[in-house]
Amino acid sequence: MKHCIHDNKLTADDFIDLYVRVGWGEPDREQVEAALKNSFATFSVTDGERVIAMARLLGDGSMAFFLKDLIVLPEYQRLGTGRTLLSHVENYIRSQLKEGWTARFQLVSAREKEGFYISCGYTQHPNKQSGAGFTKMITR
Repeated sequence: MKHCIHDNKLTADDFIDLYVRVGWGEPDREQVEAALKNSFATFSVTDGERVIAMARLLGDGSMAFFLKDLIVLPEYQRLGTGRTLLSHVENYIRSQLKEGWTARFQLVSAREKEGFYISCGYTQHPNKQSGAGFTKMITR
């Protein structure tokens, strides 16, 4: 069956299901709904009616974009699903830019998935142009 990519159709139910199925825990529904609402764009990949992958895009719409929550169900990994989704997100960003503009597209890889991003042409940090990426979890 052919996979379809949908822009801005990702539901909280599908988001939570994917998170749980890849072992990332079960996020709070209200927090997920707020995250989806405040994302620059969301993307879901379906196999028939089933959502098998997703990604969220954060950003300012011109100079900076950040990939968040790229998930592909394990049984669909290594089949090109993630690469196709990532390419779709890149094209979506390109469609938001005016002619001649360049935007920085950044991400933080899940542990042990760095090779996937390197194979897709991404530069690992730190490098000559920028320092290391950092993460800090903040809880109230």
